[in-house]
Amino acid sequence: MRAVVFAGEGEHFSAGLDLSSVGERTTFGGVQHSMLWHRAFEALEFGAVPVVAALHGAVVGGGLELAAAAHVRVADPSAWYALPEGQRGIFIGGGGAVRLPRLIGTARVIDMILTGRIYDAREGLAIGISQYLSEPGGALAQATEIAHRIAANAPLTNFAVMHALPRIAGAAPEVGYLTEALVASIAQNEPEAKERVAAFLQKRAAKLGG
Repeated sequence: MRAVVFAGEGEHFSAGLDLSSVGERTTFGGVQHSMLWHRAFEALEFGAVPVVAALHGAVVGGGLELAAAAHVRVADPSAWYALPEGQRGIFIGGGGAVRLPRLIGTARVIDMILTGRIYDAREGLAIGISQYLSEPGGALAQATEIAHRIAANAPLTNFAVMHALPRIAGAAPEVGYLTEALVASIAQNEPEAKERVAAFLQKRAAKLGG
């Protein structure tokens, strides 16, 4: 397995947390529950292979936090995004306070929580929630096609993009530059990388976009 696609069944991708369970938790139980989400979503973001999410219908609350853990997001025109936690008297707890500001900016996340603002699929594409907008009903098919394209990459390159690139982006510049140099050197010295470069130089490789 070299890439993963995930999507929701039914009318919506995910409406998030089951609020019926909130009143039953103690404060400590809430912390444990939130950290359970953190571990699950971290397993997606920093797992063995890239993850492509196909989004449709409601992508709300914890559902948006789940989508943010994917590496590539493809939205159907029916997709819409919201963080209704402010209206429910709660706070995001599935890693959204970390991932979403990096994805769309802190000011937009604040606005979504404070005002209940909803973004539709086209707006979500424009601000960076998704990277692709499919034809109606085509999100899963397009996500699968993208996953096949990703799976054709060298596994070490994909792994470096998933694990090293986010950490480089969040590091101090001097640490980021050194880490980038080390990862680039490791990747280019893999036998598969040398073969791929040789195939390109000898015009045996497919053209870019081909």
